[in-house]
Amino acid sequence: MKKHENDVMFIKNQQQAPESAPEAQSVYGFTEHLIEGAEALRKGERTRTAISVAACDCLEERPLSDLTVEMICTRAGISHGTFYIYFKNRNALVADVLFRFVDFVQGKMRAASHGAPEGAVRATTATYTHIFEANLGLMKCLLHHPGEFPEAGLAFQKLNRDWLETVVAVREQVLRKAGRSVDRAELMRRAYALGGMVDQYLNSLLIEKDPNMTAFSQDREALVETFSFLWERGLGA
Repeated sequence: MKKHENDVMFIKNQQQAPESAPEAQSVYGFTEHLIEGAEALRKGERTRTAISVAACDCLEERPLSDLTVEMICTRAGISHGTFYIYFKNRNALVADVLFRFVDFVQGKMRAASHGAPEGAVRATTATYTHIFEANLGLMKCLLHHPGEFPEAGLAFQKLNRDWLETVVAVREQVLRKAGRSVDRAELMRRAYALGGMVDQYLNSLLIEKDPNMTAFSQDREALVETFSFLWERGLGA
């Protein structure tokens, strides 16, 4: 692949959503987020973004353990030398992409919560479900990271810690206003258990494609309702 003279056009041309991709992918896809902001960047940052987009595309097609600098460079249309100008090695790129993805997820969920204060649980649950489905390669990295990629584990821990602490803080306020006692440790246990449950369900359905779940999980709105019900009940006291 020849090196592209216009990095922004390269990024736009690289992003090819599969025909079966859900409509939510155009709204919640991380690569789309990167592409949208690329045009205003300087050339060096556009090249850096192009490398990140190429990495995300590669991770949609292969596991993290198989990712190589050569694959990324081929996909991005750059030389190995150019890659190493921006990233020390493969792991440094993975860390950068995953931590930026985590920030993207948290930003989307916070926006959903603020946009629907009376239905924050459902709004954030729906957003997370859409993001998960629109970014299966990156979510697989977070959930199934191999031992040689500790950066993936750290990114996932950050996502869980930051978001669940926010959820618990909001629930504490609600309970106190209602004059109810608050046991923060209990709420944190419930939040981690519920978060893990949702991740495992979506992982089995969307990544592992468990055929036993397909028949009753096609309706995404119903799925979100189920998750929301469990969150509400689980953190209700």
